Amino acid sequence: MAFLVIGVAVLGIAYPPALTWVGPYIPFMLGLVMFGMGMTLSVDDFKGVLQHPLEVGIGVFAQFLLMPLIAWGLVKAFGLPPELAIGVVLVGTCPGGTASNVIAYLAKGDVALSVSMTMVTTLLAPLVTPALTYFLAGAWIEISMYAMMVSIAQMVLAPVLLGLLVHHYFGGIVEKVSPLLPVFSVAMIVTLVGGVVALSAGKLLEVGALMAAVVVLHNGCGLALGYALARTFKLDSRKSRTVSIEVGMQNSGMAASLALLYFSPAAAIPGAIFSVWHNISGSLLANFFARREDKEENAERVLSL
Repeated sequence: MAFLVIGVAVLGIAYPPALTWVGPYIPFMLGLVMFGMGMTLSVDDFKGVLQHPLEVGIGVFAQFLLMPLIAWGLVKAFGLPPELAIGVVLVGTCPGGTASNVIAYLAKGDVALSVSMTMVTTLLAPLVTPALTYFLAGAWIEISMYAMMVSIAQMVLAPVLLGLLVHHYFGGIVEKVSPLLPVFSVAMIVTLVGGVVALSAGKLLEVGALMAAVVVLHNGCGLALGYALARTFKLDSRKSRTVSIEVGMQNSGMAASLALLYFSPAAAIPGAIFSVWHNISGSLLANFFARREDKEENAERVLSL
């Protein structure tokens, strides 16, 4: 997916007309991705939240506290103009990314915990994301908090709940098409990123290096602090790496969509770059965690002999 995202981003910069048509359909595409996510959920996932409230609570707290504050701090530190600052803050205030569950699996983390955290932050997003954005970025640019709540409910909450209902009542059909869902989601996300890049290609060439630095720092701080917080609360290694991945990987497609709906193509640049980078960093981190897990298991086998 990372290579596909990079490829379509290059196309969007090199020849924007190939992808600018995506612009009007970006909210709809995000809704389809969230509908696919909802179809992977079940009532048992809600039971998982109730069975492990502390672990989920730590992750949700970190997601909606650490990432927004890190974003705000980076905006201040780099002195970003309002149209870019709002984009960075939007990335920080969005819920966990849909790819985080796959990355948690590759990292040999706690996939059930990852799904629970993504689900809870997504369901809270219509209230929390606009409120945090207004609080952190209201001084730079005019924000309609109510309108943003409605948009997030339409683009994110409603499709997820609809997907959950489809899974509950038509489980047999969902089981048959489930192998196609990841491919479909990847196609939608890649196209969405390409459209955002194409719409802001001119500005991206001017500020791309600066935004890349901000995005890498934002993502890296989220991954590191998420892990550190989990360990502080005595979570085991599997749960800690899961919290790290959930906190560091944002729903950047949602951030880009909101930026285009309420602000400008330039405000969508941070979300577009984050979409590319967090898949790369997440894959690298998953590889690191998985290798370390294998070494620890091998060491335990040797000691047991």
